[in-house]
Amino acid sequence: MKKIYLSVILFIIFLIPVCSNAQTSLHDQVEQIAKPAKAIVGVSILNLETGDTVNYNSKARLVMHSVMKFPIALTVLHLVDSGTLKLDQMIHVTKKDMQKTYSPLRDKYPKGDVDVSVSDLLGYMVSQSDNDACDILLRVLNGPQTVQDFMLRSGIRGIAVRASEADMASAWELQYTNWCKPVEMNLLLDKFYTGKLLSKSSTDFLYKLMVATTTGPKRIKGLLPEGTVVAHKTGTSPTSADGLSPATNDVGIIELPNGKHLIVSIFVCNSKDDEATRETVIAKIAKAAYDYYSK
Repeated sequence: MKKIYLSVILFIIFLIPVCSNAQTSLHDQVEQIAKPAKAIVGVSILNLETGDTVNYNSKARLVMHSVMKFPIALTVLHLVDSGTLKLDQMIHVTKKDMQKTYSPLRDKYPKGDVDVSVSDLLGYMVSQSDNDACDILLRVLNGPQTVQDFMLRSGIRGIAVRASEADMASAWELQYTNWCKPVEMNLLLDKFYTGKLLSKSSTDFLYKLMVATTTGPKRIKGLLPEGTVVAHKTGTSPTSADGLSPATNDVGIIELPNGKHLIVSIFVCNSKDDEATRETVIAKIAKAAYDYYSK
């Protein structure tokens, strides 16, 4: 019996360094990819089924930009679940709502004066990252504070939504008021995917919108095998005259070929690199995580 106990103890002793070294290996890869970037790179990776995590600058407060549309969508759908809103509820959109910004919605209805459903506004905002749809939904929510309140009630302390798209466009410094910690964004994604925030129908609806995302094809999805399912939300800031880009981001859920799921949040902030380099950093980190956890 003593020999059996000794064998088990020796097995555990030798197993722990192997597990530790494997995790360290992925962290080292992330660090090697991130370090050459002329930016602050923040990364949080979670294997949903095993609970294994890899973090790099994951508690830094980093600029979100359109990643904020994910918590906004969660807040809207929470109100749908509570009966305050309905997906087929029509929202009147005026010409004033159509700002000079990135907006497929405005491209379709340049003069406004049209009724658009909550469901369609969510599709524009999430799948196409439409800025006007975002601000229209924020108006329906009575402003960013409603989103912030829902985050706090959901146990999320490291995400701040303070400014609308129009606010951020009005003054350069206001984009920095919408920030998150990558580890907290991963926690929010985890709570969302595991059904802790919304009803199953709302969770499934938003997940499909995120899978249908058209922005950032060279980020998380950039180096993954063709056909890999990724439910994600991107965020991209403008670039200043001196070449500073406060935000090039992508966060989401990757379906692995072994049936498991990776939750990843990757932020490249305050960068002096060009867009291709920033996006490649995200793609390489996502691919390293995909390869490691697909084994």
